[in-house]
Amino acid sequence: MARKASYDRDEVLQKALELFWAKGYHATSLKDLEVALDMRPGSIYAAFGSKEALFAETLKRYAERSQVQFDRTIAGAPTPLAGLAAHVRALGCPPEDKAPPSRACMLVKTLLETPDDGVELRRLTEERMQGIEAGFATVFRAARDAGQIAPDSDPERLARRLQAAVFGLRAYAQRSDAGGRTAELAEDIARDLEALAVR
Repeated sequence: MARKASYDRDEVLQKALELFWAKGYHATSLKDLEVALDMRPGSIYAAFGSKEALFAETLKRYAERSQVQFDRTIAGAPTPLAGLAAHVRALGCPPEDKAPPSRACMLVKTLLETPDDGVELRRLTEERMQGIEAGFATVFRAARDAGQIAPDSDPERLARRLQAAVFGLRAYAQRSDAGGRTAELAEDIARDLEALAVR
């Protein structure tokens, strides 16, 4: 009979996610994980295989939660463009009662700190970011099909432009002096989206 795990996997993954998000993959040591997860190295490796595998699980968890939040925002908006604008505004103004471990996006941080030879983590991060871009393109396509934006609009190109803008926004937010300017930048991006609407 298999021995029952003496830890709550969901709770451990959440703690690991918060630690990796705050410190980054390379700056997080095994000792950091021991303390945060309250697990010995042997238990961590037995449960997840490696530090990289644990990180991959937390990155997947982060991306999936972000996707759920994005889908909810789009579904609750009156129009596709309004949904995208609401999404960007929310990125600029995270809830004060639920301050994230880092002001920067975990995917953005991982992409910037992962060298080209870090094949698996780079691949995983880029796959997740491609998924986000594809999601943006789907919404832009819906806006075009609904006649909200010009019929000759290119959803894929608009999606790339939006991801680049969001990428910059989330990186800027990491600055110690960003303050309320992050919300101002998010508002500018949101208004640019709204300006795409056909009058």
